[in-house]
This record gives sequence, C-alpha cells and structure tokens, in this order.
Amino acid sequence: MDIVTLARFQFAMTTIFHYFFVPFSIGVALVVAIMETMYVIKKDENYKKMAKFWGNIFLLSFAVGVVTGIIQEFQFGMNWSDYSRFVGDIFGAPLAIEALLAFFLESTFLGLWMFTWQRVNPKLHVSFMWLVTLGSILSAFWILVANSFMQHPTGYTYRNGRAEMNDFGALLKNPQVWYEFTHVIAAAILMGGILVAGMSAFRLLKKHSLSELSSAIYKKSLRVGLGVALFGAVSVIAAGDFQMRALVEDQPMKFAATEGLYEDSDNPASWTVLAWMDEAEHRRVFGVHVPYVLSLLSYHSFSGGVEGMDSLNESLTAEYGEDDYFPPVNAMFWSFRIMVGFGMLMLLVAVLGLFFTRRKQPLLYDKPWMLWSVGLMTFAPFIANTCGWLVTELGRYPWTVYGMFKMEDSVSPNVTPASLLFSNIVYFLLFGGLAVVMVYLVVRELRKGPDAQEESEKEEEPATDPFDGGAFNE
Repeated sequence: MDIVTLARFQFAMTTIFHYFFVPFSIGVALVVAIMETMYVIKKDENYKKMAKFWGNIFLLSFAVGVVTGIIQEFQFGMNWSDYSRFVGDIFGAPLAIEALLAFFLESTFLGLWMFTWQRVNPKLHVSFMWLVTLGSILSAFWILVANSFMQHPTGYTYRNGRAEMNDFGALLKNPQVWYEFTHVIAAAILMGGILVAGMSAFRLLKKHSLSELSSAIYKKSLRVGLGVALFGAVSVIAAGDFQMRALVEDQPMKFAATEGLYEDSDNPASWTVLAWMDEAEHRRVFGVHVPYVLSLLSYHSFSGGVEGMDSLNESLTAEYGEDDYFPPVNAMFWSFRIMVGFGMLMLLVAVLGLFFTRRKQPLLYDKPWMLWSVGLMTFAPFIANTCGWLVTELGRYPWTVYGMFKMEDSVSPNVTPASLLFSNIVYFLLFGGLAVVMVYLVVRELRKGPDAQEESEKEEEPATDPFDGGAFNE
C-alpha cells in the first residue's frame, strides 16, 4: 500500500461517490422542469403534483452532491499538492467561474423555486426550474473544461516547472471539452429519465396500497421518464461515438486498451466482444471477435486498422522516456463494455416501455415482470456512469496531465501511508453513512408519495386562478 496507490484509491472513491449525484441532479432537474412545463401548458394539476414530488427527490440529490463535492475538492490539497501547483494557474479560472456563476445561479433559483409556488405566476415559476437546470449544466461544463485539460492540454505555456495559462479561449475550444460535455449531459438526461421511470415502476408494483391519485401520478411519471430516457439514450450513443473516434487520434493507448489490442490490428479490424488479457505478459489470453466491426466503429468505414499497445508503448517510450505506459487493460476493456451494454439495455427498456404504455393498450402497468424490468433499470445508470468515468481516468495512466505530468510526481510530498490509510477509512465510513441516509430518505419520500403533500397544497391553494398573476408579476 504505497502512497500513490492509496492517494489514487481515495480520489477514485470520492469522485465516484460524488459522480453518483452530478448526473442524478442534472437529469432529474430536467425531468422536473419538463413536468412543470406540462402543467403550465395543459393546466393539469397532476403535472404540478408530479413536479413537486420529484422536486423533493431532486433536492435530496442536490444536497448530498454539494457535500460530496466539497469533500472531493479537499483531495487536491490533502493528497495532490504538487499536482495542484502544476495545474493551479489553468484550473483557477474555470473552477472560479463554476463556483461564482454556475453554482450560484443554480442555488439561487432553486431557493426561489422552492418557496414561491403560491407567490408568482406559474409561467414565471417554471422558469426558475429551467434556470436551475441551466445552472447545473453550466456547472458541469466548467468542471469538464478543467478535466479536458488533463486529457488534452491546450492554451498553456510550460514555465517555472508548471503549466501557466496563456490562452483562455484555447481551453474553451479544446475539442475534448465538447466531446466530454455532450457525453456527460446526454448521460445525465438518460439517468434522470431512467430514475424517474424506475422509481415509479417500483411504486406501481405496490398498486394495491396506492391511492388513485398516486397511481395516476406514478403512471404519468413513468411515461415521462421513459420519454426523456429515450432521448438521452440516443444522444449518448451519438456523443459516445464522436468521443471514441476522437480517441483514436488523441489518446490511442486508451482506445487500444478499451479493445484489448496489444498487437496492431488487421485491416479491416475485428471487434473483440469478450476477452481476457494477461497484463503481466502483455498478451491476450483469449478473445471472441466480430470481423469488420472495429473498423466501422473507429472510422465509419469497412477498412482501417488500429495501432496496438505494444507499438504505442515503444513510441511513448521514445518520446517521454522509459516507463510503463500500459493502462490497466482488463479494467478498461470490461468497464467500456459494461458501460455500453447498460446504455443499450436502457435504450431497449425505454423503447419497449413507451410501446407498452401507449394509450390503446397500456400493458406495462398490469404486468409485474414488466414493471420489474423498468424498476431494476434504476441501478443501471449508476453502474454505466461509474464505468464511463473509469474508462476516462484510468486510460490516461500514467499521466495526471496527459503527456506532461505523471501520477508519481503529483502526490503531496508530506503525506504518509498511515495517514492516507486512516483518511481512506474515514471517508469510506462517511460515504457509506451518507449513502444509507440518502437511500433511506428517497425510499421514505417514495413511500409517502404524492398524497403526503395533498393537504398542504389545499392549505396553500390561492382563492384565485394561479394563472391570473400575482404580486411579483404586477
């Protein structure tokens, strides 16, 4: 248990747990905004109840996301101080903009959305949630600007042993920013839709204990969630295709690792469906191949070869010096396939779910096995997003900043294995406790259902039509 390994494990643990809630918040905020927009357009009170109910779930994810995000930021100072010095001049601007603009936009309008239901016109009120959604998306954008520099450095000058920014515009024009941003936001949209649909399906399995109101709201929520998930799934496929094809040029070692290619492929290249690699010997133990498919995925052509890790390692050694440039291949290979597999499964469930909830023959609501199929998808986006993050970060090995700064040079010089082991245990227990609390609160909210707020809504209901306007509109 050396310092670098412990520090990497701690950063991975904190980032993975935080990343559970980033796409959760973005996706569910979008679904809530869509539901409230439907209320404004159709003036159907059920859509308003849906927006309020799922808004409570969103608030829980937002709160835990803020806490875990603060803990994640501590990592830079605790265990990665040399890395922080190296990229501080680059990271300062985008992270400051994220905190001062995007996060404040999100949190300010979230407060307005929470406390002005009966105080402003619904048309104005729904704009608050759209601004919350915009703020969360902008927050992700600025974080990804920083992360993209680690993947594909641009807009810097190497001086005094550190990277110093010389072109802020180049950071924004970095192609990696837009590949990552579109992929992450599409995945967040998919996650929001799947979570709402999946949790609704679980509650509909208890239909005998649900009121007529709750049953109607969960059915509407399931269909809205599946519609959002379908859009997100198609978007993820498109964004992922652009990003993976870019890796062939920008980070060929990462791309080769996701395919388990040690030797240069044939032309045309076969895609490996299943495989296992002997990482010590740098060879593939076995593999199941499909002809032509890798060329098609890499170049959208039935011709074209892919360079293998052995030759890439020789090129990197010649350019950067002797080192082991092989990433953890089995982790990369299987993480990529699990991510893609769950993404395709969610797309299939969204298509079939919408088909079986159509008005003429809504079979899904009456078939427990169908509801179970949708409900179990609740866990799929967490697995897919985690695997996607692992592919992105592990594939950069041994660099923290690709081609510039290595992991063993990045850790804080004064930390010890004992202190890192202790803080790992503390963080693990803290995250475990937060996870238990989060799951408990979400389950409690689901069990309470939309009925719990019915009485409070009646007490708050104004005597006049809310669409007539209010004090804030005059």
